[in-house]
Amino acid sequence: IVTGLAVSAFSGALEGARAASVRGELLSSLTQAVGRATVSGTRAVLCPSTDGQVCSDGPDWSQGWLVFMDSNASRELEGGEKVLRQVGPLPGHVHLRSTEGRTRIVFQGNGGNGGSNVSFTICDGRGPSRAQGLVIANYGRLREAVPSAENLAATCVR
Repeated sequence: IVTGLAVSAFSGALEGARAASVRGELLSSLTQAVGRATVSGTRAVLCPSTDGQVCSDGPDWSQGWLVFMDSNASRELEGGEKVLRQVGPLPGHVHLRSTEGRTRIVFQGNGGNGGSNVSFTICDGRGPSRAQGLVIANYGRLREAVPSAENLAATCVR
């Protein structure tokens, strides 16, 4: 019984650490995109990607994401554009999902991102009760939020 409890506690702690790592990686990606867009005056794009080379159109970021400089403002990674960061598939049972319809976050030369706020939900193997909500404001600031029921249902798959 004690071994079973220890394994369960360790698994929960490991999943929590993985979710925290993903949150940190997302924050680092945002910071890098905002900083480079501001310094260069060129748009920077953050988007989900399943292969590390092309942006995906869906709201699921669990297979990874890209951060790149978008010199021609196409919102797509094209020849000659500098990739700032590639993040691969998320570890363990961690899932990351953005607001429907906000699959590309474009940071402009002033550091802001056009459009509305973007909400993210991070869920791990501990289930929906431990999910985290994050919101990126138009000016690039990340804050905590309560995940919506819709995002919880879509993100916290078992």
